[in-house]
Amino acid sequence: MKCPFCGFLEDKVVDSRESKEGDSIRRRRECLECGRRFTSYERIDEIPYMVVKKDGKRATFERNKILAGLLRACEKRPISAAQLEAIVDEVEKAVQDSPDRELSTNDIGKIIMKRLKALDKVSYVRFASVYLEFEDVSEFMTELKYLVRSRGEKNKKTKKKEI
Repeated sequence: MKCPFCGFLEDKVVDSRESKEGDSIRRRRECLECGRRFTSYERIDEIPYMVVKKDGKRATFERNKILAGLLRACEKRPISAAQLEAIVDEVEKAVQDSPDRELSTNDIGKIIMKRLKALDKVSYVRFASVYLEFEDVSEFMTELKYLVRSRGEKNKKTKKKEI
């Protein structure tokens, strides 16, 4: 390792310690030329998690982008930050569990829509309108009718149980 003070290429390790998080090793080194000490950190070079977009391009997975989309869809709705974090956690786990360390935006969208549909219908429709890229009002209305129908069936089952 090159000494940051004199540029000499040889040193000796004086002390090695694992970081508190356990993700790196801190090494105290002493330059064999000038005798000054410096610290180096050793980390595993990780392969980033990837997202495969609709056009086939790959981008790094970013939690904040998913959270930002959810915040927009859930704006002024009775959904807590903890519930949104749980959705993002589920998506991140799906990417991490993927054998190729990547997931398509289509799969990510399905996970989010499934969770939002169970959590809040208005947020679901807001998210779906962007994610499903409705071309016109009729496509939007078709999705709304489907939601209303499924809600009606759920209410019928609940009423039968009450009787």
